Amino acid sequence: MSSALFSPIRLAGLELPNRIVVAPMCQYSADDGSATDWHMMHLGMLANSGAGLVVVEATAVERIGRITHGCLGLYSDDNELALARVIMRCKRSGTARFGVQLAHAGRKASAQLPWNGAQALKAGEDPWPTIGPSALAYGENWHMPAMMTQADMDRVRDAFVNAAKRALRIGFDEIELHMAHGYLMHSFMSPLSNTRTDGYGGSLANRLKFPLAVTRAVRDVVPRSVALGARYTGSDWRDGGLTPDDAVEIARALKAAGLDFVGVSSGGVTADTRTPSEPGYNVGIAERVKKEAGLPTRVVGMIYEPRQAEDIIAGGRADMVALARAFLNDPHWGWHAAAALGADVARPNQYLRAAPRFWAPAAAPA
Repeated sequence: MSSALFSPIRLAGLELPNRIVVAPMCQYSADDGSATDWHMMHLGMLANSGAGLVVVEATAVERIGRITHGCLGLYSDDNELALARVIMRCKRSGTARFGVQLAHAGRKASAQLPWNGAQALKAGEDPWPTIGPSALAYGENWHMPAMMTQADMDRVRDAFVNAAKRALRIGFDEIELHMAHGYLMHSFMSPLSNTRTDGYGGSLANRLKFPLAVTRAVRDVVPRSVALGARYTGSDWRDGGLTPDDAVEIARALKAAGLDFVGVSSGGVTADTRTPSEPGYNVGIAERVKKEAGLPTRVVGMIYEPRQAEDIIAGGRADMVALARAFLNDPHWGWHAAAALGADVARPNQYLRAAPRFWAPAAAPA
């Protein structure tokens, strides 16, 4: 049996052996943006998961762009050295390629760790000023962001460029820009969070000006041999917000700005918006983006069964699937999916004895 999920795909100069991506998952375990031993363990575990690509969690391009005090960053030499140490060892010992998601939290920054409440930091918790397209808080009891000036936009654009340069020096195979989940770039795109009356607000074309400026600036420093893409929002799931029609137009604009792929996610623009939770809830949007924008498309969102992932790829609904919690639950999800679909997956020599041809239980469908 030939598996579509385990067929290769090429993104710019990046050749991947399969269509499985470990989605970026915040670990909230960094030290002033610098990776720690936790990241070594976490990413090292995923380096041999069977996925073709592992994307490192949302990585802030400036200190005030972190979601929490524990978020990863690439805004200092210390950050770069710490993450380089982790990625070098993961790539040396693992089978996966590695990408990084560059991000700025915008008005959702200065928040508590999830296990401490996930609300805005209080006065005694070392909060910091937040920024956004408009002076609109993310939700009740959240910090009021300062409306960004042109100088702020120029600074953040340059921060994305500098972080991309650091990512290239580290040796990442893929770079993606975080434009989803209510963070800074998404907040410019959505009319629910961007109520500006200048050239950066109003029409979708105006709301895209800043995200596209960042995209073009990063593309200018990222060689075409390195895949550059974005995770962005396919729907705000709220009246008056971004829709799948907008998702197609945004993908076309991002393609024209030089991106090699997009990853379709959704939701997160306001604290009281509830994102759907049924399996594959973003797949229909991704299918439209793939077919109407003509850009390689990755989809994320409640994808966890091998057959489900296979059907998405085989049916032409997306080019790649990204899984997050499924890999936390089963760090060898790719191995088990290969067994279930009659495919094979790269394994380190030290683990070859667990391959189906050497060990009967591994050949049983997951």
